[in-house]
Amino acid sequence: MPVDFDSAERLFREDRIPELSRTPDGLLYLKLKSLSRRQYLERLIEKIGLAPRGHRVAEMFREVCEFDVNVEDVDALIQEIYAEERSERKRLEDDLTSELYRLQVFDWGGLRQGALERTIVDNYVKRIRRYDDLCDRIENELQASLTGYVLCSWYNHWTSIIIEDVFRDHPRTLPAVGRVKKVDFFPNDVPFDLKVTYLPEEYIAERRRSQDLRPEITVLKALARQFEVSYDQAMPKKRLLQDLWLKLADHPSEQVAQVLGETKSMRDRVLDQTLAEPADLIKWLYEKQGARRFDAANRLFLILVDRSNYFDSWKLKRARPLLVDRIHRYLDQIGPSPGRQIEFRWTDGHVYKVVSDAVFVIHDRGTTQ
Repeated sequence: MPVDFDSAERLFREDRIPELSRTPDGLLYLKLKSLSRRQYLERLIEKIGLAPRGHRVAEMFREVCEFDVNVEDVDALIQEIYAEERSERKRLEDDLTSELYRLQVFDWGGLRQGALERTIVDNYVKRIRRYDDLCDRIENELQASLTGYVLCSWYNHWTSIIIEDVFRDHPRTLPAVGRVKKVDFFPNDVPFDLKVTYLPEEYIAERRRSQDLRPEITVLKALARQFEVSYDQAMPKKRLLQDLWLKLADHPSEQVAQVLGETKSMRDRVLDQTLAEPADLIKWLYEKQGARRFDAANRLFLILVDRSNYFDSWKLKRARPLLVDRIHRYLDQIGPSPGRQIEFRWTDGHVYKVVSDAVFVIHDRGTTQ
């Protein structure tokens, strides 16, 4: 069933990307949306021989969408623009990757990602009354925290660009050059929003509960108390788990080594089960997304796991040769309809249907999978 321009605009505004992309007209609209910047539209208009009546970007975009555009011309222009923009990034890529390897610790410094101003207001502006105390806290706490926040943001920004280019470089992938909302690229003409993540701690915790196992943090805290290993009880839960694991890993006790081994073995089993059937994790990732950023777009999850040290999985975001090998291996074998059908229920009770999939990059000491 054809989709007219106004219907496509409405579906796009309502984030109904999967529904929009199921028709040739809707898919073409998404590709044209990738070219909706003025400089791109002007190139497309010249290419297709259109004489636009309007000169505002919104007017030009409507006219292009309502014109009898050949989809092959659109694809060719997108690839042409991507190749031009990619050439500069490719020239700098080796140096950039080397710079990313200089980051040795990934620590947000206690500042909440995406809520920097709110964190400063809540913890400093509204809480501290004395000027000297504020200056002291800024010098001794906030500066270090801001450094960590900026370094982590810098690392995430540039590794995200590198990873997206790995996907977009593959011959089966059409890039979204104009950064379309909820669409990063089109493998075999299916639009996907890329999400880079790790094996979630909360997912591991749920799988432990399903087997009547105590939470990892509870097990490790009890072990630390038993063997008099000190730790900061005020430390955030996620950081505390890593802190305890690292400290206990250096303890000479065979009992400590056994408990840590059993805890890691459970993680490995969860990972192996997820590799064998990723649909449960994909559904979980949709259902656990925050309400403020909720959407039901087609998502392709890139899941990075350092099996020898799960807490070091963040380092794999810069492992470009490994990423190229695993991502291109996945794209090499996709069929004409990439992804799998996923249904998930949101907190509003509505059941959503999406196309999604997971690409795993697993590192294990000197070997990879």
